[in-house]
Amino acid sequence: MCQLERTKRSFLLCLGMSIIICSVIYMRARMPTEPKLPKLPEPPSCRSFSPECKALLPSMQEGVERYHRDCQEESYILNSRIQCSNLIRDLHFITRPLSREEEDYPLAFIVTIHKELELFVRLFRAIYTPQNVYCIHVDNKASTEYKVAVMKLVSCFNNTFISSRSETVTYAGFSRLQADLDCMKDLAASKIGWRKVVNLCGQDFPVMSNMELVRYMQSKEWRDRNMTPGIKQPVSMRHRTQFQHREITGSRVALMGSGIKKGPPPHNLQVYFGTAYYALTRDFVDFVLKSPIARDLLEWSKDTFSPDEHYWVTLSHIKAPGSHLDGGWEGDIRSIKWRDQEGRAHDGCKGHYVRDICIYGVEDLTWIINRNSMFANKFESNTFPGALDCMEQWHRTKVLNQATVSIEPAWLLATQRNSSSSYFNSTSGA
Repeated sequence: MCQLERTKRSFLLCLGMSIIICSVIYMRARMPTEPKLPKLPEPPSCRSFSPECKALLPSMQEGVERYHRDCQEESYILNSRIQCSNLIRDLHFITRPLSREEEDYPLAFIVTIHKELELFVRLFRAIYTPQNVYCIHVDNKASTEYKVAVMKLVSCFNNTFISSRSETVTYAGFSRLQADLDCMKDLAASKIGWRKVVNLCGQDFPVMSNMELVRYMQSKEWRDRNMTPGIKQPVSMRHRTQFQHREITGSRVALMGSGIKKGPPPHNLQVYFGTAYYALTRDFVDFVLKSPIARDLLEWSKDTFSPDEHYWVTLSHIKAPGSHLDGGWEGDIRSIKWRDQEGRAHDGCKGHYVRDICIYGVEDLTWIINRNSMFANKFESNTFPGALDCMEQWHRTKVLNQATVSIEPAWLLATQRNSSSSYFNSTSGA
């Protein structure tokens, strides 16, 4: 009888275990499996700084190799499983205002981009501080993968957004001006009390720190003024606005017919010629968005060549908030090496020229640093990566050296091989 009971209990125990095992197998079969993510490519070897770069960073010890921790931005962002907190930390974004002075004078930035994700990430990281506000205009012709990656990054920051409209931007076309205006409309509605707005393209990189930008814009010369360098339209540039042009979307701007003349500018305005880059007061932006004069000039400019090079500077020479009626080329907005200025304004391009503008090499950086403009243009991460590496490290070191708050380790861009000390610590003496 006892033997029968033991056999019965053993049978029931085996039956119960079988039921449990089968249930687990059934439930696992019913549950959706996590999709397999494509294997990300191995990150490229982190480049060491060139000898030319080390000459610009004099605190580097002789024979000591430095390396970047952030040598895989693109593949890192495309990994959708990474949480924002980790992305911000691992990509070295500054997460606190570095001084009360900067916190009290927030800036707005308009950044128009369409290619080179790595370059955008490094530009954005260089200009980012949490008290500012950033509008990113992604060209409508950018690839889907590019747009998704930018959206992923931007979504991690409360003070950064994608513009509500996306233009298909054409070089020298009205669409380039419209892209800035799209962002201005969005920024005008921002709850952040930004004081001035600066526009950038994806191949710019800062020379001044955010603190230096704030101080420059609050200087006696620029405190209540727009920075729109330019002069009365010279004879050599009048063809841009005297003849009708048409924009071939995403391609180029061409003359209409054999040269159809335009009517005069509205309101008897004097047309000026200048840079497409600016630093504008918030009141002036409101004027641009609401004034009939600004709207009429905008409409008249739709069939001109490169209207962003006359629109801002022309409006800044009439009676408007922040206008600079007697202004000329003043305002250190950009360092650009133009081919036709070689031998006069600069000593030649050490990288190469594209559309008569220098793509910087490492040996151009001394000229850029000595000029100390707000930004420099143009950089490419593919053709001359060493120039961007060096400029970025030089800029971040300056930014952190000027900070009045304690430095967080994640803000550092470079560390020393075989050492726990950081490059910033070795240069600042912290």
